Amino acid sequence: MSDPKKLFIKTYGCQMNVYDSERMAEALGTSGYETTNAPEDADMILLNTCHIREKAAEKIYSELGRFKGLKQGNPDLKIGVAGCVAQAEGAEIMRRQPMVDLVVGPQSYHRLPAMEAKTRAGEKALDTDFPEEDKFDHLPKRPKPTRGPTAFLTVQEGCDKFCAFCVVPYTRGAEVSRPVDRILTEARDLVERGVREITLLGQNVNAYHGASDGGDWTLSRLIWALNDIDGLERIRFTTSHPNDMDDALIAAHGECDKLMPYLHLPVQSGSDNILKAMNRKHTAEQYIRLIERIRAVRPDILLSGDFIVGFPGETDQDFEDTMSLVREVNYGQAYSFKYSTRPGTPASEKPQIDNDLASNRLHKLQGLLTQQQRAVQESMIGKTVKVLFEKPGRLEGQMVGKSEYLHAVHAVAPNVSRGEIHPVRITYSESNSLGGELA
Repeated sequence: MSDPKKLFIKTYGCQMNVYDSERMAEALGTSGYETTNAPEDADMILLNTCHIREKAAEKIYSELGRFKGLKQGNPDLKIGVAGCVAQAEGAEIMRRQPMVDLVVGPQSYHRLPAMEAKTRAGEKALDTDFPEEDKFDHLPKRPKPTRGPTAFLTVQEGCDKFCAFCVVPYTRGAEVSRPVDRILTEARDLVERGVREITLLGQNVNAYHGASDGGDWTLSRLIWALNDIDGLERIRFTTSHPNDMDDALIAAHGECDKLMPYLHLPVQSGSDNILKAMNRKHTAEQYIRLIERIRAVRPDILLSGDFIVGFPGETDQDFEDTMSLVREVNYGQAYSFKYSTRPGTPASEKPQIDNDLASNRLHKLQGLLTQQQRAVQESMIGKTVKVLFEKPGRLEGQMVGKSEYLHAVHAVAPNVSRGEIHPVRITYSESNSLGGELA
């Protein structure tokens, strides 16, 4: 029997890319590949890319350049680019980096085994189509070995919102929801393998409308079905759009025991002028009223958000409106970025504001968000939270896990195993984590 070939995957960007990388590894497993953490040992190197950050494509070309020596030393090494940069750049990647053998978009990775065979025959392989068939139907079944206590599960892909700054509709395509029965089957399989917490993924996850025998299901109905799976203890979902937070999903946060009190709900700006320019189709006031409704059913919920500063046309008053919204909402966690152009998006064609001004605004916003995050963490001191332990910590006998609120928590727990949930009394807060003792 021949030795297995080695596959090195480097994943960039969002949780969905992490999920996609796992599935790509499984697809190539049917071609005799096992994963490796060392690119120098690999028979194939696959970069699963993200197009969200500034100059994402240029960074991938730079990364490819680092593998040039490996390719020269091993002509049989195959190099591939997958994900959203692959979708956006297509054949241009092979033109600029002739050593690339394979380019595959995020909707076509179920075709990887055939593409890999093509490269072994000395041909280039390119597939950035949006195929009609469901890629999940054509992927191999997951193997049955045990795995960590948490897992991602993609339920929805693509977006129809067309925010002026965003490339997702162009790289991931229109909104598509996976059928209910396939999601539930995959979730049960994950639980059988040791998973106790599942995070449902989608570019616009709360727009989920999956087909079932009884008609289309919403995300809230899917969550309630997952709630009935024995052995599954926790459910989360990300990323959401404010316009798709319907009454049933809000109610689930107050009624569903396994749905964790954490919600990532991006607003992007606190200025109605900028929200309109972004094509967000909601106002700052509507967002704040929505937060009030969510907190009315789950007062302890931890809120996370996304913010873009320096969007074309943003005035000092627009930025102050964003700061006011942040103060009113009080985020426990947030991600904030300086606007950068994405070729092909409407905002990229507008006059850009001064870079130093945008940098100063970002610094000011991040200072406020950091202050809020630390205050929320410090408010946890003296409270008892339930921690799903995931791995050993740096110290002897220490274990690290996540609380219901997605805080990283470490505690001395020498007799606790991965996958166990235990109450922990929080005794101190660090910059991005909490510490405590078993209660």
